[in-house]
Amino acid sequence: MSTLKPAAVRRVAVIGGSRVPFARSDGPYATASNQEMLTAALDGLVERYGLQAPGTIGEFVAGAVLKHSRDFNLARETVLGSALDARTPAYDIQQACGTGLQAVIAAANRIALGQTEAAIAGGADTASDAPLGVNDDLRKALLEARRAKTLGGRLKALAKVRPGHLVPDIPRNAEPRTGLSMGEHAAVTARAWGITREAQDELAAASHRRLAAAYERGFFQDLVVPFRGLARDQNLRPGSTVGKLAALKPVFGLDGPGPTMTAGNSTPLTDGAALVLLASEEWAAERGLEPLAYLTAYETAAVDFVHGDVADGEDGLLMAPAHAVPRMLERAGLGMADFDLVEVHEAFASQVLATLAAWEKRGLAPVDRSRLNVAGSSLATGHPFAATGARIVATLAKLLAERGAPARGLISICAAGGQGVTAILERT
Repeated sequence: MSTLKPAAVRRVAVIGGSRVPFARSDGPYATASNQEMLTAALDGLVERYGLQAPGTIGEFVAGAVLKHSRDFNLARETVLGSALDARTPAYDIQQACGTGLQAVIAAANRIALGQTEAAIAGGADTASDAPLGVNDDLRKALLEARRAKTLGGRLKALAKVRPGHLVPDIPRNAEPRTGLSMGEHAAVTARAWGITREAQDELAAASHRRLAAAYERGFFQDLVVPFRGLARDQNLRPGSTVGKLAALKPVFGLDGPGPTMTAGNSTPLTDGAALVLLASEEWAAERGLEPLAYLTAYETAAVDFVHGDVADGEDGLLMAPAHAVPRMLERAGLGMADFDLVEVHEAFASQVLATLAAWEKRGLAPVDRSRLNVAGSSLATGHPFAATGARIVATLAKLLAERGAPARGLISICAAGGQGVTAILERT
C-alpha cells in the first residue's frame, strides 16, 4: 500500500501591495461599493506587476465585514470585473477586523504547500454603503405570505404588517453578546489597565506625524493607487499634536469615572480596500521580482470577553493578541527584542497601549516605541475593517525591504468577537 508523503513547506514571499487611499465614511467614497474599491486596488496590482496573462495568479482571496446580499461572491465578482484573468479562482473569507490578514494567511498556506505558485489576498469595507436589513417582523410576515397557498392566506399574513415594521434595521457597531460597542468595550479595558488620556493622545499624534512623513518621502508611491479624487488617506491630519487632541471631549466610557477615549485617539469609520501579492520564490525569480519579505509564522487567538471583560483586563474584547503573540513567539523561539519593527493595529490608542502592557505582563520585553508603527497606522490611515490586514502586511514588508537583510517584523491585529490575528514577516 502506497502512502502520500507530506509536501515540503516552501517559503512564502510578499512581493508587493496595492490599496486605494482610505476615506472617512460618507465622504468621497460614499457611493462606492466594496466591489468597486476592491477592483480598483486589484487593477492597480495587476498593472504594476504585469499579472494579466492567463494562469499568472492561482487564487484570489478577499472579504468584507459589511456585506450586502449582492456581495455573496465578492471575491469572484471582483476578479470578473478586473484586468485579472477571468479564469482565476476566488473565494470570500471573513474574520471581522482580522479578515485581511486571515486572507493573506489562507493564500500563503496554499503557496507553502505547493498547491499554487502565486495568489492575491486582502479585503475591502465601506461604512458608507452599509447594508440595511429588513425589519425582522416584516421579513417574517413576507415569508409567511410567500408560503401561503391561497390568496386569503397571503392577505392574512400581510395584514400583520404594522407601520413600525417598515423601519429598516440599521447596522450597529455593537457586539451581539453584550450590546456594547467596540469603543465601550475598549473603555472598560482602558480602565482595567490604567491607560491615561495623555498616553493615548501621544500615540495618536505620532501615528499622524509618521504617516505624513511616509507620504512626504514617497513611501506609498508603489502601494497606493489614486481613487475618486484621493491620492492620500483622507483621515490623515499632519498637524495633529497632543495639545490639539487634548481639547477633544471623550466619546466612550462616559458611564464611568474619568473617560479618556475621544474621536482623536479612536479610529473613525472608514471606506477602502487593500491587497497583497504573495508568491513562491520560484515564481518571483522567473519574473525577476525581488521579494520584499517572507511570511514565516502566524497565530490566532480568542478570548471570552462576554464573561471575562473585567477580569484584570486580559480578556477584553480587543485583547486576543495579548495571548496570540506570546504563543507565536514561543513556538518560533523568538523574543520581542528579535524584532526590528512592530505593527500593532490601532483600533484605539488605548487598546494598543493595553496590548503592550499585557505583553510585558506575560514576560515579553517592552516594545521600543521607535520601532512601533513607524509609518503610522490605523489612527491616521483609518480602518476599513477587512482592508487593514493587507495594508499592514504590504507596509511592513516594504519597511523591512528598506532596512535590508536581515530584518524581522511583528504584526498584531485585534478583531471583533474577541479575536486576534498575528504574524511574523522576515527578510533574510
